Amino acid sequence: MGSAKEQQLEDPVLAPAIERARVLAEALPYIQQFDNKTVVIKYGGHAMVKEELKAGVIHDVVLMESVGIRVVIVHGGGPEITKLMKKLGIQPKFFEGQRVTDEETLSVTQMVLDGKINGEIVNGINLAGGRAVGLSGKDAGLVLAKRFRPTGPDGKVGDIGYVGEVERVNPEILDVLDKHEFIPVISPIGVDADGQTLNINADTVAAEIAAALKAARLILLTDVRGICKNPADPATMIPTIRAADCEALIRDGIISGGMIPKVRACLEALAGGVEKTHILDGRIPHALLLELFTDTGIGTEIIS
Repeated sequence: MGSAKEQQLEDPVLAPAIERARVLAEALPYIQQFDNKTVVIKYGGHAMVKEELKAGVIHDVVLMESVGIRVVIVHGGGPEITKLMKKLGIQPKFFEGQRVTDEETLSVTQMVLDGKINGEIVNGINLAGGRAVGLSGKDAGLVLAKRFRPTGPDGKVGDIGYVGEVERVNPEILDVLDKHEFIPVISPIGVDADGQTLNINADTVAAEIAAALKAARLILLTDVRGICKNPADPATMIPTIRAADCEALIRDGIISGGMIPKVRACLEALAGGVEKTHILDGRIPHALLLELFTDTGIGTEIIS
């Protein structure tokens, strides 16, 4: 028969508490590593739609802020925009993954991003005990952009409307909010030199903001486990990829489809001075904490 101390350690009532303490002890070095560092999160996919996942992400963000991490959120909203467009009888159109944005589509986009999604995220963080402020990329000249004119397979330059690409990020407003310990929640709407509103890819906005802030991490929440050699098999996920190897993986078809712009956003962030970038499956509960605060991590990190 074991000693009283050994029996106590095996007590099923104490076991959950002991496991929680073990997890906290494992997390401590990572918490110390990220103290006062900036982490930019691109928030999208099912984690933004399913209520239980949404609540988990928001609580993770508040926890990260509570332990000294400077969190900045950039959110998408493509499915919500498409849903409202169809309800209004507007047929969505896309060109190489970019939403063709005429005046009517731009109005719907701003309505969904600035008026609905941004406010919901801000409200959720505030209710969870954080302090969040909603921003558009137009606010205080945060995201200055120009019209994006893609080149088609025939070599001709196309016109997809009021779609932008980032020219410059002015992080002054973010520095002000950080000084007063607010969490910025940013919708990917920018403005050009003439004051024209432009719809911008959220991954790109997140990458450019991360670079402007010299963030420690850029994290893209998606609906896939990461970059997999076989997309149908999560067990083939590649935990770490060097930036120099990404183009070869694109040529080989391992990085394909919608993953290509995400990877290119990561490369832009790394080139701009971000320490590491991560592509995570936001459908996994507490994906942010698992990636940042555990020994194993759960997604693909792209490093320079």
